[in-house]
Amino acid sequence: MDLTPQGVTRAVVRRANAFGATPISSRSVLSRAVPRPGDHDGLAALRRAVGGKVVLVTGASSGIGRASAVRFAAAGARVVLVARSEELLTEVADDIAAAGGEAYVQSCDLTDFDQIDALVTKVLDRHGQVDVLVNNAGMSIRRKVQHSADRFHDFERPMHLNYFAAVRLTMGLLPRMVEREHGQVINISSWAAVLRPARFSGYAASKAALETWSDCVQGEVLDDGVVFTNVRMPLVRTPMIAPTKLYRRVPALTVDQAATVVCDAAVSRSRRVTPLVAGWVSFWESISPALGDQIRKNAI
Repeated sequence: MDLTPQGVTRAVVRRANAFGATPISSRSVLSRAVPRPGDHDGLAALRRAVGGKVVLVTGASSGIGRASAVRFAAAGARVVLVARSEELLTEVADDIAAAGGEAYVQSCDLTDFDQIDALVTKVLDRHGQVDVLVNNAGMSIRRKVQHSADRFHDFERPMHLNYFAAVRLTMGLLPRMVEREHGQVINISSWAAVLRPARFSGYAASKAALETWSDCVQGEVLDDGVVFTNVRMPLVRTPMIAPTKLYRRVPALTVDQAATVVCDAAVSRSRRVTPLVAGWVSFWESISPALGDQIRKNAI
């Protein structure tokens, strides 16, 4: 059996088609987004979901965050743009305004808890609430553990930004959501939290930690109208993955496709959004952990 990412993806496609499902391609298994009749881009449904509401997006200066923010604004949301660079955020806000949307710039270093607390105060003072929080800001490190022996920050840095920062921001905004009995927290997680590939121990652990924390808290706010959605994003063609030559041969979503997945999650308010290929690999591993180890060994 070919245990490379391409081989696993092809095997998943063959198995799904063998079950009589609608024929799919290697690229389409990366996303579960389905066009709606008469609403091919999903914008009408998104407008019904977030129109007039406050949506806060972290990491909004580029990549998935920027594309998602632009799409939310096009659907009539009041978008709060958060990232470190005020200059880049202003460019995004100007683009949104030029298209007739509404956006607000809030620069913040999410590795600084004091700045996060100040951000929460400013946003709630100005807007009153946040209806949808998109925890998108994050970082990834691809490195073997043996090469991190003298680099413990390889584990501290992703945990600080991907986990602690998201938890701090969520905890600041959650009480108002519970008070209003309405809200959604969308965590841009990764299929690495499911696949747990070799060389991504620090990154996968930080994403899994955020998912686990969110699941625990979901049980506490189950009757308060608040939903935690974990979007297990597959590879996305962003500058972050460009230095790794292997990724050039692996199927990946475009930034706009990834933004569509994020916005679809705001419409469906699903608890989890998982790429089909990750779901199949997880299923196979539940039957044979040894097979899972082989897949991880050869994963991206």
